[in-house]
Amino acid sequence: MGRLLVLTLAYLASRLATVIGSERQQHHVQHGPCSYTFVLPEVEHCHPLQDFQVTNTLQRDSPPEAESFWQERKLENLESAMENNTQWLQKLEHFIQENVRSGMEEMKRTAVHTQTAAMLEMGTNLLSQSAEQTRKLTDVETQVLNQTSRLEIQLLEYTLFTNRLEKHILLQTQEISRLSDKNSFLEQRLLALEARYGRELQGLQSEKQQLQELLERQSRVVSQFQGELGSSTLNSSSLQRQQAALTDTVKQLLALVNHCNDISNMPKEEPLSFRDCADILRSGVTASGIYSIRLPNSTQTVKVFCDMNTRGGGWTVLQHRRNGSVNFHRGWRDYKMGFGEPSGEHWLGNDIIHKLTSSQEYSLHVQLKDREGNEAFSHYDRFYTDGEDNNYSLHAEGFSGTAGRTSSLTHTGTQFSTKDRDNDRCTCKCAQLASGGWWFEACGPSNLNGIYYPSSSSVVRYNGIKWYYWKGPNLMATTTTMMVRPANF
Repeated sequence: MGRLLVLTLAYLASRLATVIGSERQQHHVQHGPCSYTFVLPEVEHCHPLQDFQVTNTLQRDSPPEAESFWQERKLENLESAMENNTQWLQKLEHFIQENVRSGMEEMKRTAVHTQTAAMLEMGTNLLSQSAEQTRKLTDVETQVLNQTSRLEIQLLEYTLFTNRLEKHILLQTQEISRLSDKNSFLEQRLLALEARYGRELQGLQSEKQQLQELLERQSRVVSQFQGELGSSTLNSSSLQRQQAALTDTVKQLLALVNHCNDISNMPKEEPLSFRDCADILRSGVTASGIYSIRLPNSTQTVKVFCDMNTRGGGWTVLQHRRNGSVNFHRGWRDYKMGFGEPSGEHWLGNDIIHKLTSSQEYSLHVQLKDREGNEAFSHYDRFYTDGEDNNYSLHAEGFSGTAGRTSSLTHTGTQFSTKDRDNDRCTCKCAQLASGGWWFEACGPSNLNGIYYPSSSSVVRYNGIKWYYWKGPNLMATTTTMMVRPANF
C-alpha cells in the first residue's frame, strides 16, 4: 500500500509540474517513503541597499531613516510572499484532492486487473499442481493396493504354514509322550536291575572280604613260618658258633689245666675276668660268640655277644636286629635293664651301655644291611652315654662311613625316650609314633629300634627301622648291629 501511495504522489507531482510550468520555484518535501514536490510563486527581487555614507557625525540612539525604510519594505514583501504562498498551497491542496481521487480510482482498477491476472495465473498453477499431486496419490494408492495384496497373500501362506506346524508339533508331542512312557518303563527296569546287581555286588564284596581275611591269615602264617625258618637257621648258626666257642673254651681249659698241673705248687689266682670283648680278643680268643664280661668298678658280670671278625674284631654288641622276632616297642625299664638274648635280637641295656662306655673312650660302629644285600656302616670315633639321672644322653663324634654323607644319629646331648617316658623336643611323643625307644631329638633321622617289617614296600612307614641319610625314611633293613670297642684298640 505504501508503494502504491508513493507512485500516486509521484504521478500527481509530475502532473502538477506540467500545469504550473517549468519557470516556477519548486520545493521538495521527503516524509518517510513518500516524497512531495511543491511549486511556489516567484517572489520579486529585493532592491539592493543604497550605499551608506560614512560621516563623522555622531550617531545617536535612533537608526538612520534609510535603514528603517528598507526593513519595512522587506517585511511587506515577505507578507505578500506569504499570502501568495498560502493561496498557492490552498490551490495545490484542492488540486491534489481532485487528482488523487481520480488517480486512486484508476490505480485501483489497474491493481484489481493485475491481481486478477496474478490470481488466475496462480489458480492455473494450483490446478496443475493439484493434478500432479492427484496423479502421484493415484500412483501411491496403486502401490499400497499392490503391497496390501502381497501382504494378504503372505499372511495366507503364513496361516497355512502355521497350521502345518501345529500339526507337526502335535505329532511331536504325541511322540514325546510315547517316548516318555517308554523311558519310565526302562527306568523301572533299570532300577530293578540296579537293585539286583547291588545285592549281587554286596555278596561279591562279602566274599572278597572273606577271601582277603583268609589271604591275610595265610600271609601271617607264611610270614610266621618264614620267621621261624629264619630263626631256626640263625639259631643253627648261633649254635654252631656256640659249639665252636665251647670247643675253644675246652681247649683253653685243657691248656689251663695242664698249666695248673705245672704250677700246682704256686698260690691260687683269682679267676680271669674281661672288661669287654677287646680284652677277650687280646687274650687270644678269636671266635665270635657269647662271652661274659665284668663291668668296670662292679662285680656284676654280663653276657655279651663279641664280634671278632668285623674290622679287626673285639666289638661288644649293644644292639642287634635280624628277623623281627623280638618286640622293641617297650617301656623305660626294659630298655634300662636290657632284653632279648645275646645270640639273637637284643638290646644290651642302657645301664650296662653307660657303665661300659663311661669307663674309658670307646668308638661306635653301626653295621647295616638291606633286603637287596647292600651293606653300609657308620663309624664314630668317640661314643658314650650318660647315666639315668640325665636320661642316658647320647654323645657321638667323629663320623665316617658309607651309610650316608652325614650322620643319621641326632646331635650330642639328645636324651633317650621310650613310649612311657617322653624326653624328646617334640610335643608329638616320637617314641610312641616310631614304635621303639631311641635317642629322639625332634623325632630325628634315625631309629634302629622301630618295627621290623618282613618285606619291602613302596609305602613309607614312619615307625619302621630308619637310617635316613642312607636309604631315606623307608630303610627295610634285614640286619642292624650297634657295637663298641675301645678307641685306642
